[in-house]
This record gives sequence, C-alpha cells and structure tokens, in this order.
Amino acid sequence: MGFKCGIVGLPNVGKSTLFNALTQTAAAQAANYPFCTIEPNVGEVAVPDSRLDDLARIASSKEIIPTRLTFVDIAGLVRGASKGEGLGNQFLANIREVDAIAHVVRCFEDGDVTHVEGKVDPIADIETIETELMLADLDSLEKRVTALEKKAKGADKEAKETLDLVQRALPLLRDGKPARLVQRKAEEERLFSQLGLMTAKPVLYVCNVEEGSADSGNAHSAAVFARAKEEGAKAVVVSAKIESEIAVLPPAEQVEYLEAVGLAEPGLNRVIRAGYELLGLITYFTVGPKEARAWTITKGTRAPAAAGVIHTDFEKGFIRAETIAFADYTALKGEAGAREAGKLRLEGKEYLVQDGDVLHFRFAN
Repeated sequence: MGFKCGIVGLPNVGKSTLFNALTQTAAAQAANYPFCTIEPNVGEVAVPDSRLDDLARIASSKEIIPTRLTFVDIAGLVRGASKGEGLGNQFLANIREVDAIAHVVRCFEDGDVTHVEGKVDPIADIETIETELMLADLDSLEKRVTALEKKAKGADKEAKETLDLVQRALPLLRDGKPARLVQRKAEEERLFSQLGLMTAKPVLYVCNVEEGSADSGNAHSAAVFARAKEEGAKAVVVSAKIESEIAVLPPAEQVEYLEAVGLAEPGLNRVIRAGYELLGLITYFTVGPKEARAWTITKGTRAPAAAGVIHTDFEKGFIRAETIAFADYTALKGEAGAREAGKLRLEGKEYLVQDGDVLHFRFAN
C-alpha cells in the first residue's frame, strides 16, 4: 500500500511538468495555457529507499521490488471552481478521491510564463485554492443537513454522530477555516472521513522554484513554509524544470547532473518523505533469495494487518511474525547472523510493526 496523492494548483504553476517528472512519462501535457490537463492523469512511481538495496545485497536477492505510490495530476483550478467555473465540478470530484493533496505553488518569476492572476503571489494562490475547496465542502455539507436531521430524530445512531460532526465542521467552513481543524476523537475518524471533505485532507505544499533556488528555496518559498508551519501542513522545495530534465536521464547521468546543479537528491525524494510523514506511513521489508520487497503501512499497524497487505490469507491465518530490525539485519549480515545473535524476535498478534522491520510471517492455511 502506498498512497494516492492529488497534485493540485492554479493553471501554469508547473503541476503537469512536475507530474511528468515524477512519473517519468509524458502522459500529462505541459503547456503554457489553462486547462491543458482535461482528464486527471494517474501515474505510479517507485518509492526510493536505499535500505532495500542494502537488504537485497546481503540476501543476494534476484529481484528488488520497491513499494509504489500513486500521483494524480488534477487540472488547474481557478477562482469560482466551487461554482463550476473553468472545469471546476469535475476537478473537485477528482480531489475527493485522493488521500492527500500536493498543492503545487508557483514560487518563481518568469515573464514568459503567464500567471492566471497576473502576478506571482504564492500565499494568494494558496488562499484561492483553499477558498474554492472550502466553499465546495460547505455546499456539500449544507445539502446533507436536512436529511441527517430527519434520520437523527429516529433511532439512527450513525446519523446522529454524523450530524454532530457536520455541525462542528460548518461553523469552521463558514468562518473560512478548513475542515481538518475539526476537533474529533479517534473513534470518530471513520465517519468523518466518509464525509469526503476536501479541506480535511492532509496538505503538502510543493514550492516550484527556479533552478538556482532548488536546494534552499527563495523568498516566495519561505513564505509558504511559514504558512505551512502555522497550519500544521508540510512544505518542500522542488524545481519542476530540473526534475523534468533529470527524469529523462539514465541513473548514472542523473547522479552527475544532480552534482552539477548542487543537489544531493532528486526533488521526488523530498516529496515522498514529506508525504509519508504527513500521512503517518512507514515501510517494512520481506527479504529472501528470490526477492527483496518493500511494503507500506500506516504507523501503528499490528502484525496481522501488516501481513494482510501481502495477502488476506496471511492476516486470516496469522500465527506469528519473525522480526528483525533493519539495523540488526544489516549489522549482522542477514537472517542467520541475527538469529545467532538473538536479534530475531517472535512477535504475536498485538505487535505494532516498526519502520524498517524485516518480517517473515508464519500463518495457517
């Protein structure tokens, strides 16, 4: 399990250029005019993780299979999208289907690339998008109130709980605040997520800067980082232009190119790490001579559910998990060394899988 991240933003901020770079495809058109992306483009990318290479080397694995994540390139929103302006209704529906929002913000000056609002102001751009999403959420909730009230008057417990969540979200949205600020208990998360509110989704701001600012950003991106800190979101700096140039190079030449422009890694790595942190995701590994493979789960997942990511039969028949921490596996040169040193543990159904665990599941057919 990876996660599905929707790339949103105003037209001409570099969304499609970034999408093409991230997925190393030309599926999304990158053109200097609004609405060049008419349908959402979906692309999967491998999650880079050097730990997987280390494990494969130690185990002499024939194949390396990284975990993957999905990016959805959603066409540029404009002011009035919540009322159907541009291609608003269609795009808003696409946003509802993703786990997190990667909000690409233009943080570069370029007279050759038009800006839909006529000037480069990333904070204003963020507020335009956020306002449209809040208005759409507000409209969605207001339409549900009457039906929920009718059900709540009866014996429908779930309707009462849902109505309570709606009544907590409405004042925030009417006050121009996102639904993610709704105070709620852990046991309310399932119902809250079923509301499908776009402003409840975690947000990662992707600051698209000029090439010279790709490492540490500029004044525009600094303002976005400050905004992200205030609202508990994440932000990263990326040069979509550099990423698009890296994407078409062979791996060896990618390293040389990165060194030439003063970068330690591609921007994709920053986006993935920030996205993982935002959604509370971790990685565990299965390793053997046939393959070394990475699997993504949510932090706090118990061993049977983690096994279920591989196959539902593993979860149903779960007996135990043979567990080795990544540091122990690499330091002791594999499973045999870890077993001899007493670092291979047998964990049961209540074990919370940790990031980097190397697992072998025992299960009954």
